[in-house]
Amino acid sequence: MASTLSFRPKPGSIPESPGVYRFRDAHGRVIYVGKAKSLRQRLNSYFADFVNLHPRTQAMLTTAADVDWTVVSTEVEALQLEYSWIKEFDPRFNVKYRDDKSYPYLAVTMGEEFPRVQVLRGAKRKGTRYFGPYSHAWAIRETVDLLLRVFPVRTCSSGVFKRAGQIGRPCLLGYIDKCSAPCVGKVTPQEHYALAEDFCDFMAGNTARWIKRLEKDMKVAADGQEYERAARIRDDIQALQKALEKQAVVLGDATDADVIALTEDPLEAAVQVFYVRGGRIRGQRGWVVDKVEETTPGELVEHFLLQIYAEGDIPREVLVPALPPEPEAVAELLSEQRGARVELRVPVRGDKKALMETVERNAKESLAQHKIRRAGDLSTRSKALQEITDALDLDQVPLRIECYDVSHLQGENVVASMVVFEDGLARKSEYRRFSVKTKDGDVASIYEVIQRRFKRYLEERSATGELAEDDSGHGPIDPETGKPRKFAYPPNLVVVDGAGPQAAAAQRALDELGVDDVAVCGLAKRLEEVWLPGDDQPVIMPRSSEGLYLLQRVRDEAHRFAITYHRSKRSKTVKESALDSVPGLGPARRQALLKHFGSVKRLREASAAEICEVQGIGPAIAEVIVSTLKGEGQ
Repeated sequence: MASTLSFRPKPGSIPESPGVYRFRDAHGRVIYVGKAKSLRQRLNSYFADFVNLHPRTQAMLTTAADVDWTVVSTEVEALQLEYSWIKEFDPRFNVKYRDDKSYPYLAVTMGEEFPRVQVLRGAKRKGTRYFGPYSHAWAIRETVDLLLRVFPVRTCSSGVFKRAGQIGRPCLLGYIDKCSAPCVGKVTPQEHYALAEDFCDFMAGNTARWIKRLEKDMKVAADGQEYERAARIRDDIQALQKALEKQAVVLGDATDADVIALTEDPLEAAVQVFYVRGGRIRGQRGWVVDKVEETTPGELVEHFLLQIYAEGDIPREVLVPALPPEPEAVAELLSEQRGARVELRVPVRGDKKALMETVERNAKESLAQHKIRRAGDLSTRSKALQEITDALDLDQVPLRIECYDVSHLQGENVVASMVVFEDGLARKSEYRRFSVKTKDGDVASIYEVIQRRFKRYLEERSATGELAEDDSGHGPIDPETGKPRKFAYPPNLVVVDGAGPQAAAAQRALDELGVDDVAVCGLAKRLEEVWLPGDDQPVIMPRSSEGLYLLQRVRDEAHRFAITYHRSKRSKTVKESALDSVPGLGPARRQALLKHFGSVKRLREASAAEICEVQGIGPAIAEVIVSTLKGEGQ
C-alpha cells in the first residue's frame, strides 16, 4: 500500500479533462493503459480506498512505480490513443483476447499474377482476400472442391506451379477441368485473374446472378441440342447450390453484420462471433479472455471491438450483447476505420435476437469446453492442488475437497449441497444434498450442514472400526451392499461458499465434534477472496492462479447443485401446497388431479362434476376439494 502512495500525484495536479493514462513499473515498463472522461476522478479512485479495490487492481498498483497521462479533446481521440498505446506497449494488466484455437480462412492471393485459392491461418497478408473464418479446414476444402467446377482457379503451390510450366504438363486438376491450367498457357493471365475475381464475387455473396446465368446457359445448350454441355452446366449449378447449402440463411439477403455474444464468470470470459454476409453465416470465431480487471459486459465489448477490428474488415452492422460505455465514440471510430457508417446495436426482437441467442449458446459451450480442457490436464491439476496447499499452509495436499453451499428464497425452502472433487476432478457419485431445518440465515445453515455431515462420518467410522479399504482403494465398504458407505470418507479440505463468518461456523461445527484433521476455508464471490477461520484478513490468491481457478470451479459446482435442488423443492411446494390442505386427499390422487387439470388454478375453477371425471375421485371427495380450494381462494 505504501508503494501506491509513494507515486500518487499531488492534489490538484491531475486535470479534470478527458484523457489516457499509463502506469509504469520500477523499470519504466508500461503495465496498464486506461482512458477516462475525467482523469482526476478516475485516477483518484485508484488511491482513495486501496483495500476495497479489485485484487488484480491492487496487484497492478503494488507493481507500479509511476503514472503519467495525456489530455485529449474528444472520446474518439481517447479511444484511438488508448488502443495505440495498448498495441505499442502490450501492458500485462490490460484485458487481452486470445483465440481459443487457430481459425482457418479461405484466402485468394489477388496480389499475385496468377491468384491462388488456399487455406491460411494467422496474420492477414496484404493483397490477399479472405473469407471466413471457418471452424475447420476441411469445411473450406469441401467448398473449394465444389466451386472449382465453375471457377477453375489455381490451387497449387508456387513450386508445383513452376515445375508444371517447366515440363509443359499440368497437374491432375488441370486434366479433370478443376483448374484452368495457367501454368501451361491454357488461359492468359488476364483470363485467369478474371476467374479469380468471379470466385471472390461468388464467395462475397453475389450468388444469385451466377445461378441465373448458368441456368440461362443450360437452357440455351438444351435448345441447341447440346445435351452433354447442358448436363455439365446442370452439374455445375448443383455444385454451386450444394456449396450454398453449407451456409445457413439467417437474415435478409442484404444483411452484412457481425453478431457478437459473450459469457463470463469472475475469472474468464468467452466471446463468439458469427460473420453474416449477404444474409448467410459465412463463418464463426471464438476467443477466451482472462479477466485481469473488474469489467462490465459493456467494457468487455468495447475492448473486444477495439482489438479485433483494428485491422479492418468491419461490416455495416455490429450486433452486440451490451453497448460500450461510449457507444457513439466507438461507432465513430469504427466508421472512420471502415470508411463508411458502422451501426452498433443490441437486438431486442426478431431474427437478429434469435441469432444472438444462438451465438450466446456457442459462447457458453466454448467457455465450458475451455474449462474442461484446462481441468482435464494432469499437470495443471497437480499445480492447482499444490498452490492451494501453499496458499492455505496445509499439512497435506487436499486430494479430496468438499464444498458446501446454501440456497433459499427469502428464508423459505432452505437447502444445501455438498460436492466432492478428488484429485482436482468432480466425483458426482459422492454429491449429497440436505434439506436444512434452521431458518436463522446462511451462517447457521452452514453450521447445521457441517455438523450433520461429520456426525454421519463419525458414526460410519465407529461402525466400521478403522477404515478397511476394498481392492479399488475406495475406503470403507458396507458389508450388506458391497458398496462404499455414503459419508465414510473424510475430506482434506472443506470449502464453504462465503467469507469469514461462514468459514468460522464450519470450523466451530468441526471443533465441537472433535474433528481436527480437516482444513476449512471460505470463498467469497465478490472479490474471489479465500477466508480462513479466525483470520481478520483474507488470503489473496493471484487471479490467474490454477489454485484459485480450481476453488472457483468447486464453489460454482456446489452453487449449481444447490440451486437445482432448491428449484425442484420449491416447484413441488408451489404445486402441492394448495392440495395439501384437502382432507382425505393422498399423494396419488393429488398427482392425478394435477396431471388432469395441469395446474391448481384450473382445478380451482372446475366444478365437482368435472373433478369426478378424474379416475379415483368420487362425488364426496370432489365436493370437499371444491369447498376447500374455493374457500382458500376467497
